[in-house]
Amino acid sequence: MKPGHVRRLSRKTGQVWVPKAGWVRFRWSRTVPPGAKSYRVTMDHAGRWHAAFAVIPEPVPAPSNGEVVGIDRGVAVSAALSTGDLLHAPGLSAREQRRMQRLQRRLARAQRGSNRRARVKLAIARLRVRETDRRKDWAEKTSTGIARRFDVIRVEDLQIRNMTRSAKGTAGSPGRSVRAKTGLNREIMRSGWGLLVRRLQDKAPGRVEKIKPAFTSQRCSACGHVDANSRESQARFVCTACGFACNADVNAARNIAAGHAVTARGGFRDAGPVNREPQLLVS
Repeated sequence: MKPGHVRRLSRKTGQVWVPKAGWVRFRWSRTVPPGAKSYRVTMDHAGRWHAAFAVIPEPVPAPSNGEVVGIDRGVAVSAALSTGDLLHAPGLSAREQRRMQRLQRRLARAQRGSNRRARVKLAIARLRVRETDRRKDWAEKTSTGIARRFDVIRVEDLQIRNMTRSAKGTAGSPGRSVRAKTGLNREIMRSGWGLLVRRLQDKAPGRVEKIKPAFTSQRCSACGHVDANSRESQARFVCTACGFACNADVNAARNIAAGHAVTARGGFRDAGPVNREPQLLVS
C-alpha cells in the first residue's frame, strides 16, 4: 500500500484507491492501524463490501498477577470460567428467528432460478451474516477481557472438526440420529468454540494451554472423586462422595484450570498441558 492510497474525508467516511476502479468510498468504522502494508476489498454473502487492512496487532500484555483460568466450552453455556462467570455467545433474537423460519419456508416454495428465490436467499444471508457478526464481536471482546485478566489460560483440547462431522453415513451404512446430530453440530458452530480459542491464542501467545478433556465434567473439583452420576443434569453437579454442589460447567472449568487428567482406570493425576502455544521471542 503506497502513501496516499487511503484518505479520510470526514469522521465516518474515507476513500481508498482500488486499481482499475479508482477511488472508492467506505465507511470508516475503525482507525486504520499503523504499519498496514496492504488492503483487500471483498464482498460477503449478504452483498456487503469490506475494505480490510492487513496488519499484525500487538499481543495483549499479561497482567503478571499469577492467576490461572480454566474455560469449559458448551452449548447451553458457550464458555464457563473457573471463576464462576457464565458467558453466552449472542445469536439471533426471537423475532429474527421467527423471520428466519418464515424466509426458509418461503424459500422452499420458491421456484428455482426465479427472482423471488434470489431475493429470499439474500434476505436469509443478511440474517446469517448478522448472527456471524455478533458472534465475532463477542469473541473479540471476550478474548480481550480474558487475556487482560489472567496470566495463564487453559482450555480443553477439543477436536472440533471431528465433533461436528456429519452423521449421515453412506447408502450402505446410514447413520443414526442424523437430525439430532445435525442440530448439535449447528449449536456447536453457533457457540464459537474454535473462534474464541483462536483469538485467545492470537492475543495471548504463549499463555494458552490445552488440557486433555477426559472426565473433566465427571470429576469433583473439591475432592477429586470421579463418578458419572455426580452430573445430575446439564447444569447441576453434586458429588456423590463429598456432597459438593456447583454449576456443572463451572466445576469442569475448575478441573481444566487445575490441569487434572483422569486415567482410564478412574484415578486422576495432575498433568501438564498437552499443547502449549509457542511464544515468539524477538531479540
